[in-house]
Amino acid sequence: MFKYCPACGSKKIAFTENKKWQCGDCGLEYYHNTAAACGAIIECRGAILLVERGKEPGAGLLDLPGGFADPGEGIVDALIRECPEELGWEPPQKSIHFLTSFANVYPYKGFVYNTCDSYFTIDAGSLSHTDLTLQQGEIAGVQFFKHDAVPFDKLAFVSVNKALRFYYDTRH
Repeated sequence: MFKYCPACGSKKIAFTENKKWQCGDCGLEYYHNTAAACGAIIECRGAILLVERGKEPGAGLLDLPGGFADPGEGIVDALIRECPEELGWEPPQKSIHFLTSFANVYPYKGFVYNTCDSYFTIDAGSLSHTDLTLQQGEIAGVQFFKHDAVPFDKLAFVSVNKALRFYYDTRH
C-alpha cells in the first residue's frame, strides 16, 4: 500500500505482522485494522433472501444483504442502515438477532482487507419481491431460497457460506 512513509517520506516502510505498517526511520506505526461488516439472514415464509452482487468483488454471485460499518457506527446500526440502502426495506428492530461471526477477506481494487463479519437473523414475515427497491449498481437482483435449494457454490464470500451453514446446522 505504501511505497514511502506518510510521515517522513522514507523508503524504509514495511508491512509487518500482517497488520501494521512500520517506518524504519521515524518509527511510524500505522495499523491496518480489521474492518467490521454485517450480514442479514432475512427469514421469510421458510426461505431466506439472497442478493445478487452487482459489482466487484463477486459481481454476479450471491450474498447476504449488509456491508461495512461506518466510522462511529455500531454493527447493528450498520445493519439497520444497510437494509434500506440495499433493499429499500427497513427491518423491524425487535426482529434482529445476533447469530454468529466469522473472519473473512475482502479483495477490493488491489487491496485485501481483513474483515470481521457479524451475521444476524431477521424475521421478515411475509416480505416479497414487490416490497423491495434494490440499490442500483450494488444489487443486481434478489432471490428467496428454501434450505435445500441454497446454491452454496454460488456464494460470493467464504464467511457467508460459513454463516449460512451455521444457520442451517443450528436451526434445522
